[in-house]
Amino acid sequence: MKYRTIGKTGIKVSEIGFGAWAIGGTWGKVNDDESRKALNAAVNSGINFFDTADVYGDGRSERLVGELKKEYGDQVHIATKAGRRLNPHTAVGYNYENIKGFIERSLKNLNLREIELLQLHCPPWEVYYNPEVFDSMDRLKEEGLILNYGVSVEKVEEAIKASEYPGVSSVQIIFNMFRQRPSDYFFNLAEKKNIGIIARVPLASGLLTGKFTGKEEFEEDDHRRFNRNGEAFDRGETFAGVDFKTGIETVNELRKYIPNGFTMTEFALKWILMHRQVSTVITGAKTIKQILENAHASEMPDLNDNTMKIVNEMYEQKIKPLVHQYW
Repeated sequence: MKYRTIGKTGIKVSEIGFGAWAIGGTWGKVNDDESRKALNAAVNSGINFFDTADVYGDGRSERLVGELKKEYGDQVHIATKAGRRLNPHTAVGYNYENIKGFIERSLKNLNLREIELLQLHCPPWEVYYNPEVFDSMDRLKEEGLILNYGVSVEKVEEAIKASEYPGVSSVQIIFNMFRQRPSDYFFNLAEKKNIGIIARVPLASGLLTGKFTGKEEFEEDDHRRFNRNGEAFDRGETFAGVDFKTGIETVNELRKYIPNGFTMTEFALKWILMHRQVSTVITGAKTIKQILENAHASEMPDLNDNTMKIVNEMYEQKIKPLVHQYW
């Protein structure tokens, strides 16, 4: 496993991180004992960064990650997110009192006294234009409840606006072979401002593993069944906003260019890691097998220029017209 630094936080994290949404819920059935095994396998494979949120299973994910932290201590770095518990989820709810309440709840779930990295959880766009929200984050940092803070965003424009606030240490954003727009401009801006980039949804909700055929029947509580058109939350969070059938067809084309020795999953993850501005790639996993394959991508050799060019050309032709302008 190789390691990079998350911007101005100074935290040295594994290139492949653990995205703990799946072990909380809305990805089909999940078993806590299996999740614990996957989490331990992650640590043993060199993964030291675990990203969760208070709404993943209503605290279930945080509690499991908290157990891991108790066992491994400083060997493990945890980031969590706050804001999506607001009901309704409106910009006015992002104030000092509410955010502090969410943080205190997360601290109990995680069994911690301070949160190493707290991220606002895809807030409404108006939040990015309200300096008082970020003043509140600075205040919470001064009070010792959080050590660093950042944002998780839906749109590139939100990432650019968030970068204007000096206290923002990281931006979590969807970035993968099917969502390339962040690298057009934002990545260089983040590098200039020493803001860490946490790449999420790296496998486009499983599309880029190459394991789907188009005949899948996802479970009732799996967002890949109930959120394909944004019925529950932002459409871009499911399959990176790409039509399922189109995604499978494009992956089948990409398969022809998988480098020797790579799996499709490793190919997709290594493509992201070829962008030096990315601090870590958070991969979701519910089983030991999944996490070991994810972790192995860090050790694989760099992709050559021709392979990178082919992936980008395929994106331009088949995917860009469908998603680029939305996020």
